[in-house]
Amino acid sequence: MILKSQVEWALHCCAILSGLPEGRYLSTKALAELHGLPKEYLSKALQSLSQAGLVHTTLGPSGGYRLAKAPNELTFLDVVEAVEGGGRTFVCQNIRANNPCRPKGFCESGPCAVARVMWEADEAWRSALRKVTFADLVQTLEAEVDPTIWSGTFEWVLKRAG
Repeated sequence: MILKSQVEWALHCCAILSGLPEGRYLSTKALAELHGLPKEYLSKALQSLSQAGLVHTTLGPSGGYRLAKAPNELTFLDVVEAVEGGGRTFVCQNIRANNPCRPKGFCESGPCAVARVMWEADEAWRSALRKVTFADLVQTLEAEVDPTIWSGTFEWVLKRAG
C-alpha cells in the first residue's frame, strides 16, 4: 500500500501545530516553507484536515491553522483517514467466482480467506495508528531531535504564528 504524499505532509504539519500556544495560528505559507513543500499542494492536505474537523482555520494576516483537538486526543489514524478516507485498503473483487472449475451458479456464504487476512491486516494497521497520539509523537521528538534544532524550530514557528 502506498499512501498519498499528503498523508506525510499532514502528519508533519499536525506535529508542528501540536506545539502552538493557545489561540495562535500558523499559515499555509509558513508550514510549506518549514517543510520545503509547494504551498498550493500543501493547502489541499490542510483542507482535508479542516473538512474532517481536525484543525481550525482563520483568515487574515494572522490567520492560518491550529489543531481543533488537544494533541493527546488527535491520533495518527485521524489524520490518515482525513486525507485518505476511512475505507478499507483492500477491496475484495471476489475473483474466486471466475474459477472455471466451480459449478455454474455456485455461491459462497462468506468472504474468502484472502479477504479475511487482508481485512485483519488492515485493522491491525489502523489499530496501531489509533494508539499513537500527537502528544506521544511530541514526547518522542523531544527525546530524539537535537535540542538546538528542536528549540530553533519552535522559535522559527512562533515568529511566524499569528
